Amino acid sequence: MRPLLITHKMSQKHLVPPGHPECPERYRSIVEALKDLDLTWDQAEAPIAEREHLSLSHNESFINMVFDTIKGSDGLVAFDPDTWSSASGLEAALRAVGGACLAVDRVINGENVTAFSLMRPPGHHAEREKAMGFCLFSTAAIAARHAQKSWDIERVAIVDFDVHHGNGTQDCCWNHQNLFYASSHQMPLFPGTGASSEKGGHENIFNLPFPENSGGDKIIEGWEKNLLPLIEEAKPDLIIISAGFDAHRLDPLGGLNMETSDFGRLTKSIVNSAKKIERKTGRTKIISLLEGGYNLDVLGASVVEHLNALSKALGEC
Repeated sequence: MRPLLITHKMSQKHLVPPGHPECPERYRSIVEALKDLDLTWDQAEAPIAEREHLSLSHNESFINMVFDTIKGSDGLVAFDPDTWSSASGLEAALRAVGGACLAVDRVINGENVTAFSLMRPPGHHAEREKAMGFCLFSTAAIAARHAQKSWDIERVAIVDFDVHHGNGTQDCCWNHQNLFYASSHQMPLFPGTGASSEKGGHENIFNLPFPENSGGDKIIEGWEKNLLPLIEEAKPDLIIISAGFDAHRLDPLGGLNMETSDFGRLTKSIVNSAKKIERKTGRTKIISLLEGGYNLDVLGASVVEHLNALSKALGEC
């Protein structure tokens, strides 16, 4: 089995106002970086998610509001000062969800050893009833619920190393006993959530906030000594990585000071934990979804580090 890379041209057509950090150039910069990488990965286009996928994590009233707001406009519409969309943006967001669910399908059914969905916009700030922080739909949470509903996967963990706390993912996982969410993030920083005291309705939320300038060594140590042991104890059948690269020292939206190579090191640690779980339970799969990362000069290289580590740690060159 080979890994799977999921893309779609609609990620370039989700437009935002000039100067917005979550811009189409993010997608193009990663695609360009991957051209220089000898990827022996299968490739697939992200399908459009159905409304029933969205309803796995969002209320019907919220879904109707998003569709009605966008369909009632001829151009860009704002859900808040940071979060914009349009008809093409809605399709891109639906394909981001569809790509995440496709990643689940292809890995769970044994077609691919792992998968990375290179789709924008990100999703981890979208709450059950609120679009925010560049995000329309809670992509990782929806993919987790899809795995449970469609594949009879009992326990799913979402691990998130974006510089910002995934308040939306946390909100969507909060009351689900067999959904686990682990996050490292900078604090204080947008969106203001993610304190270690936030545990979830079933002690299923694990937050590890870091102060500004913490650096990669300290963050990776925090994952290895604190967060990953909790994930191993939860024994998930599927691990979904919310892969944000804005903890990089050059990123304009954060200040955790990780280096490009740190994303490969952290990915390897996550995969090693997945392997430990698999040895105990006989079944653990892992997929990854793009979240943040806004310095176009280092984003592609950081993703390459992540993909190299993901494939090599799983035994694929």
